[in-house]
Amino acid sequence: MLTKEKKSTIVSAHKRNPQDTGSTEVQIALLSDRISQLSHHLGTFKKDHSSRNGLMRLVGQRKRLLGYIKREDVQRYEQLILKLGLRK
Repeated sequence: MLTKEKKSTIVSAHKRNPQDTGSTEVQIALLSDRISQLSHHLGTFKKDHSSRNGLMRLVGQRKRLLGYIKREDVQRYEQLILKLGLRK
């Protein structure tokens, strides 16, 4: 579960300006945190198919957002990938 405090720390770490709460970088960071939580949950509960379905939906959403950033600004994409530890 994503608590209010954890969400605010993720937002503050990835925001682009002081009023930013919903930029693509913030959305991807929040999705990545939820994905890691669900992955850990599925490691324990292997037969939880509804959570696995939700995980696949979140992964697809993150993939689409990453594709958007890559099309718009490759440098922002590379920085985000390195910051979140995705791929490479």
